Amino acid sequence: MHQPPPVVHRGVFRGSDVLRRGVLTRGQLRTSAYRRLRPDVYVLSTVPVTHRLHAEAVALVAPPAAVFGGHTAAALWGGQEFAGPADPVEVVLPTGIRWHASGVHVRTASLAGAVVGDGLLRWTDRTRTALDLVRRGSLDEAVVRLDHLVRAGICDLAAVRSAAAALPRCRGSRQAREAAGLADGLAESPPESRLRLLMRRGGLPAPVPQFEVRADGAFVARVDFAYPEHRLAIEYDGLWHAEPGQFARDRRRLNRLSAAGWRVVFVTAADLHRPEELVRRIADALRG
Repeated sequence: MHQPPPVVHRGVFRGSDVLRRGVLTRGQLRTSAYRRLRPDVYVLSTVPVTHRLHAEAVALVAPPAAVFGGHTAAALWGGQEFAGPADPVEVVLPTGIRWHASGVHVRTASLAGAVVGDGLLRWTDRTRTALDLVRRGSLDEAVVRLDHLVRAGICDLAAVRSAAAALPRCRGSRQAREAAGLADGLAESPPESRLRLLMRRGGLPAPVPQFEVRADGAFVARVDFAYPEHRLAIEYDGLWHAEPGQFARDRRRLNRLSAAGWRVVFVTAADLHRPEELVRRIADALRG
């Protein structure tokens, strides 16, 4: 049975390099002991495949000046949910450098003062990562993305707002400013961000997000959105409510809210696709 040499236990490696040095034979490299991540880049098959691992593979073949950005940078900052093993790696190259590779999204941009590293990889700093991500896609999705980044502790909302305000006129700069102004970083899930934007667009009064309901000084519940003066809560009812035991916990929580004199409007994913009806239902509840 082939025993991998110590040198390949260090992580990703170039196939051409180990063949040239005689560390492995071509036949050994083709065995199930190794996984091919991309042309000429391999890793031991026992190593878990993550987005970072793919980034390390790209770093072996990319120009030295290459920096990881976008969703890849967000993942490197700890937001693994932003990019998984199947997602393309995003690379930013300084102006004047050209490079293309399969499975890699490459763009060119200035990188002055916006790069960090860990000795192995280099990627855009927290604020630059957020700024780049909110300049793409629709405005609503940019707000959802920024809320998520702030909530995950990847960036500071005030810093992103300041950087967005300082952007020169360029592609996505207007959207970046609008998204930074609309984000609050408090939503605990993307649907909550979308619900908040929907209520705003529908002309409803701005609710208080993540509000703690108290009765006689005692904690009752924390609700997604609240109109305290109306004792009305707006709650997004996601799939996690179907988890074992969650129904009973939700029922006890609802009973506590009712006992404290609060009403609750529950919103589902289907409701978000019927915005006019949902806005009308919340408006009716505010009048009730």
